[in-house]
Amino acid sequence: MTASPLPYPLTLTGPGIVLREWGADDLDDLVALLDEPDIARWTPMPSPFDAEAGVAYLRRARQGRVNGSRIQLAITEEGGRPLGEVSLFGVTTDLTAEIGYLVGRPHRRRGLAAAALSTLAGYAREALGLRRLLLRIDPDNTASTSVARRCGFWLSGDPPIHQEGPYGSTRLDTWEFVAGQVGARREYRQNVASRRYRRRT
Repeated sequence: MTASPLPYPLTLTGPGIVLREWGADDLDDLVALLDEPDIARWTPMPSPFDAEAGVAYLRRARQGRVNGSRIQLAITEEGGRPLGEVSLFGVTTDLTAEIGYLVGRPHRRRGLAAAALSTLAGYAREALGLRRLLLRIDPDNTASTSVARRCGFWLSGDPPIHQEGPYGSTRLDTWEFVAGQVGARREYRQNVASRRYRRRT
């Protein structure tokens, strides 16, 4: 069961970024972003990701936006060409939802993923009233785990989730942000992360 439909259309502004709806004119940029091995390695995206896959992707994105089942926004600097994507989906009546994010290879190491995640997560908490936000990340995807940690997410105690992709199976850990629960729970999450990754967080 899902909660109330998510707002559409939507534009969000964060530090150095504008998150906007995808449009038909974004097809070529979308294909360029998603047709690369690192994206296929960590997600269930088809590989190679061609124009046909891009058309289907934009169609599903629009359907999900219009029916209010998800938020799926292009990451841009000033509302122009897409540099990546951030999404929110799986909203439940207990005010939990999942967030996903990706940034194209030429645009990485500029803080775009962290800016997009923090912007959408803030909107989810403050405007939508969501209390628990989840990320699913392969532990070998150290760039993504670094973004999660930087944005205040911590490893949960949930068992790993197995996901099939074009390059085989991946194991996804669950990271979470729970509104109003820092302190003791934060210390617990840090201890879990330290044990899992064999280092201090």
